[in-house]
Formats: sequence, C-alpha cells, structure tokens
Amino acid sequence: MSPARPTDLTDRLRGALGPVVDAAGLYLEDITVAAAGRRKIVRVVVDLADGPGGVDSDRLSEVSRQISALLDDVDLVEGAYTLEVSTPGADRPLREPRHYRRAVGHLVRARTTGGREVTGRLLEADDALAVLDVDGHRQELPYAEVADARVELELNRPDQA
Repeated sequence: MSPARPTDLTDRLRGALGPVVDAAGLYLEDITVAAAGRRKIVRVVVDLADGPGGVDSDRLSEVSRQISALLDDVDLVEGAYTLEVSTPGADRPLREPRHYRRAVGHLVRARTTGGREVTGRLLEADDALAVLDVDGHRQELPYAEVADARVELELNRPDQA
C-alpha cells in the first residue's frame, strides 16, 4: 500500500476533527501536516464561526484537549507528531465574507484588482461586499474587486483611548 498523500490525510483529519470543532461552537479554518525531521507537525486552526470577537484561551485549550484525545483514539497520523491548535491571528488575509464579518470594527488595508490601495475602518460586511469608513466617507468594496486585504494592527486605537 502506498503512503497517503498529504491531501488525503488532511481530508481524513478534516472529516474526523470537524464534528469535534463544530461541537465546541467553533469553525475549522485549516489543517496542515508538515514534516519536521522524523516527526510530523499537525497544525489545526480554529476560529469563531462568524461575527466579531475572539476565541478565548479557555475555549482554545478545551478544543485542543478534545482534538488531541480524538487523534490518540483514531490514530490517523502515522508515527510521532506534534499537535498545534491555534486561531488564525490578526494578520491573516481576508479571503471569505466570514473573514470580513469577523473583522468588523477594525482598520483594513485592501489592494484592488486594479492596483488601488484602500485603507479604512470596516463598518459592515455581507456576502458580496465590505463597507469601509475611508476618511469619514462610506466606501463599498465588492469582494470581486479585492486582490488582497488584511487587518491593520493598531496599538492605540482612537476609540479605545
């Protein structure tokens, strides 16, 4: 029997871990498996399903324990591995409408497919577009026109002083 391709393994992991993450009220954002010498690193990224807010450390710890227990029981990953369970982080690219909804209230920098840069506070987001406050003016940004978008980290946010 030939060894499993990484996509086969990640698909099997997604199928096994999806229900555990769903039961925790979280969204399974990504799974990657990488070689690290003789070991593997299994990285699982979870997030809130939608809307603003964050995954607190207690919730992240609990889902991490549940994922670890499941992986021990089903033995999907051959050989030794290290499990890392995390959230996407503030610098992840905004690629899906859900990502934009999670970033409402934050400063966003986007580059359009036409090469234009837009930076503004994300006011709202639906399935087709984001609405930014750019220098006091509402600007609609259809996702189809976005080449790249990310949340800008703010150390001293004006409304939190």
